[in-house]
Amino acid sequence: MLKIPFGPAHRNCNGISRRHAIRLGATGLIGGLTLPRILESQARAANPAAAKAKSCIFLFLEGGPPHQDMWDPKPEAPIEIRGPFLPINTSVPGTTVTDQLPLCAKMVDKFAIVRSHSHKDNGHSTGYHYVMTGRKPNFADGDNPVPNNDYYPSIGTIVSREIGQRGTLPAYINLPHPMQGGGPGFYGAEHAPFVIEADPSQPDFEVKDLYPDARLSKDRVSTRQRLLAGIDQFERDRARGRAKTMSTYYEKAYSLITSPEAKKAFDIHSESDKVRDAYGRTQIGQSCLLARRLVEGGARFVGVDAPGWDVHFNCFPSLKTDLIPYADRAFSALVTDLSERGLLDETLVIMMGEMGRTPRVNAQAGRDHWSMAQTIIFAGGGTKPGIVIGATDREAAAPTTEPIGVSDLLRTICAQMGMDADRTHLDPLGRPIPLVDPGKVIDGLT
Repeated sequence: MLKIPFGPAHRNCNGISRRHAIRLGATGLIGGLTLPRILESQARAANPAAAKAKSCIFLFLEGGPPHQDMWDPKPEAPIEIRGPFLPINTSVPGTTVTDQLPLCAKMVDKFAIVRSHSHKDNGHSTGYHYVMTGRKPNFADGDNPVPNNDYYPSIGTIVSREIGQRGTLPAYINLPHPMQGGGPGFYGAEHAPFVIEADPSQPDFEVKDLYPDARLSKDRVSTRQRLLAGIDQFERDRARGRAKTMSTYYEKAYSLITSPEAKKAFDIHSESDKVRDAYGRTQIGQSCLLARRLVEGGARFVGVDAPGWDVHFNCFPSLKTDLIPYADRAFSALVTDLSERGLLDETLVIMMGEMGRTPRVNAQAGRDHWSMAQTIIFAGGGTKPGIVIGATDREAAAPTTEPIGVSDLLRTICAQMGMDADRTHLDPLGRPIPLVDPGKVIDGLT
């Protein structure tokens, strides 16, 4: 069994380490073969005729980005609320963001700003789970190890099951870490994400699962494939059900590791220096670039986990030097790149975290957890660009317009990707569970 360590580890304030291990697949019969169970049963995917978006890139700023220091400035508030950053004009008259987002400010006409997202879960792992699944977690924030929703499916898993795979790439991919709460739940391991547990900004980056054992020649790999096919034929002859159908998905996994198209999609080194520099030679920047390559290659849902936003202490230097500039460059480059390649209309891009941050700067010059108000950014995929939806009060503490909840967010993704959010699947107890709990598509966004 091939094990890929989850690292490097990173932590939020609850002290939970993000270092785990993922078992990617058996290697005994085909050297380096992975993903047969992940690929299994994607042939059951729906045909979403109403889809405006073929793919979704979900950029998750893990830890909680401060909305008032980025997208929802409050220049009239006292310094202990507004912080040190100043508002600047954007490409849309009357819309301002802070001066830490100069690149995005020039292209606000290409995306939508939703300032009234709100929910009641102030925890990191629980909030992450809630956003990814739309269901309240059955564990406490701070549990270690972090439970990875073993019951309800994540939105990426829903996309995998409902829409399915196109081409040889997996439908649902996470990078450069597994997304907390991003697991398949009761939908089963065949709809779990393919996790690229590596930093694409590193010079030696590669997706090792795409390559058979270097000690095996092509002839030996082919021989092992024929041997596996013979065993599968024996199993089909003597059994029905899973043993009878698994061979189809082993063949898909084999086609992935032998597919020039798949290798091309993962080969970020083939991009020009100009393009890579435009995204920024950072983990978040190169992850966004790789996400673009993956949706271009056929992936349906690519979740980018971008850690570091749990800014409790002396937050403004790191926000100014590292966090906001890197996100500003990565997001603006991603939207521009997709637009120039003619992919933005069919690719839904979302940037958010599990929460916002407190209106008032704390005694340690940081901002604490605050889920009652948060900003979400939407681009492409049939959403309206250049608009602001919702508003918060003078302290950015709560929406003054109708709050937009997690179910509304997930229902909007479903609608744009042509999925019926009310469609049900039976859980292990035989109960019909809808894709998303009651809510509505975000009014005015589409």
